[in-house]
Amino acid sequence: MKKTICLALALLLAPIAPAHAGEAGDAVFAERGPWSLGDKTLVWSETVKGPEAEGFRAVEGGTLTLSETIDPSDGKPVLQINHDSNDFERKVGPFPISGGDPVLTFFLERTARDMAALTGGSPFYIRNRMKDALFGAGSLSRDGDTVEARFKPFESDPNAARMNGFETLELVFTIGGPKAPIRELLAQTAGDSPGYVNHLVMQ
Repeated sequence: MKKTICLALALLLAPIAPAHAGEAGDAVFAERGPWSLGDKTLVWSETVKGPEAEGFRAVEGGTLTLSETIDPSDGKPVLQINHDSNDFERKVGPFPISGGDPVLTFFLERTARDMAALTGGSPFYIRNRMKDALFGAGSLSRDGDTVEARFKPFESDPNAARMNGFETLELVFTIGGPKAPIRELLAQTAGDSPGYVNHLVMQ
């Protein structure tokens, strides 16, 4: 299971280089490494809502904990996510300490898989459309040291009529400094159908 999750996370971002990003994409995908957590941990609260469907799991009061650990294969430091969600707990990783934000990657893959489960759509198509939006579009606003990046990946999609409300999906990222972890990650649809929310807030 852990290997499957890591492979899916890698596939989400690998095919498109960040060099093609617009200003909003640059802010979200800034290189936040090298990470140096030591004994510290970073924690995000997790809430996921949506209609009942096979393959979809709602979460209330979940947590994601990012920590530094040692890769037993080579003895070097790596990052790992501990996902504690209602009635199960799992570890996701490892992630390189020199890379981007593992929690961002986890969040995007979770959103793509949830959308696929709730619409019956292709997860590969969904991931590709999300990548196109994140690396090529979006809006950016600033309030002091805080940056907010917004994206609507399916707003003009030719298959919007078959997306069961996910054509309104908006991704919102609240960012502090360019090297700091993303403080808040939100994916939500407009209206009550399907009423999807995926929300991570740094504690």
